[in-house]
Amino acid sequence: QVRLEESGGGVAQAGGSLRLTCLASGWTFNTAGSGWFRQASGKEREFVAFINWHDGSPYYGDSVKGRFTISRDNAKNTVYLQMNNLKPEDTAVYYCARWAGDSTVVYDTDYDVWGQGTEVTVST
Repeated sequence: QVRLEESGGGVAQAGGSLRLTCLASGWTFNTAGSGWFRQASGKEREFVAFINWHDGSPYYGDSVKGRFTISRDNAKNTVYLQMNNLKPEDTAVYYCARWAGDSTVVYDTDYDVWGQGTEVTVST
């Protein structure tokens, strides 16, 4: 069974850091890509970052560029999201997803498998 499991969420102060982890099981990451999205209360799901598992090339949403870094470990079937200089507006539930392999990566319809999410709260 294909499954994604996020971890690493929690509470951080503004300016602080957290690292999220997404562990995949049931398939091999190295033939596709993975993305991170987030959804704040009362808002639509927002694209955060994408990584191509073949060459490791990343792509970021405008709101997190320069602060967040996506990376992967092929051997561990794991993708990470390092979040630095956190802001209160980063507060959301963060989801890991498997890219379905289409031409775009920023829409949630580009992904076919989702984790349950991990909650991040950034306090002032």
